[in-house]
Amino acid sequence: MARKKKEECKAPPAWLTSFGDLMSLLLTFFILLYSMSTISLEKFYQAIKGIIEAFGGHYVVYEERVIRGKRIPVEFPNMYPKMRNREAIEKKLQEIRNMLRQMGVDSEIAKYGQTIRLRINTDKLFPPGSDRPYKEAIPLIMELCRKLKELDLPLTIEGHTDNRPIRSKRFPSNWELSAARATAVLRMFIQCGYNPKKLSAEGCGQYHPIAPNTTPEGRAKNRRIELIIKLPM
Repeated sequence: MARKKKEECKAPPAWLTSFGDLMSLLLTFFILLYSMSTISLEKFYQAIKGIIEAFGGHYVVYEERVIRGKRIPVEFPNMYPKMRNREAIEKKLQEIRNMLRQMGVDSEIAKYGQTIRLRINTDKLFPPGSDRPYKEAIPLIMELCRKLKELDLPLTIEGHTDNRPIRSKRFPSNWELSAARATAVLRMFIQCGYNPKKLSAEGCGQYHPIAPNTTPEGRAKNRRIELIIKLPM
């Protein structure tokens, strides 16, 4: 009977082989991650330049500083143009509202999605039942135009009335009165130099109240001109 050869060392347990394979795979994975994390500074420079220009920013990254690998302050002065335009519009409308308040004219700003409305009470702009503004209101309307003209945006002028009926040769109903007042403001804006292609006028009569017509205060609030600015996309 042949003598069994004595083993020099015991065979490793089966799980150790799988564990070794796992460690090898993990090491390979981390080496791969490390190799991918090494970025070409020149390619990084080109990518940053493209991103800044795509978002409308000024080109402020200097090649020499990128190649040297220093920390670089990147500015985006024209980033988020839509947000910046909205802030500028709201600031201008608030400035106009303060001007109207100083002249004793009630107004308010209303925001609806992509539009902003400046609501101006007409009691100190137009005599009752008339579309011809008071003489003292004409400089106010012209100044209003000059301030809005700085925004250079499409503008819709809406006329609104309360629910008290009106019957005259010139205005058979509140529809005609509200439309005539909106058109009167539009014509003054054109005289002021506002681009006619960016202006439109609408008469809404009594059918879009913002307050109950059951009280004098509510009716006064409904007698208004609305300047509607559509925010740029």
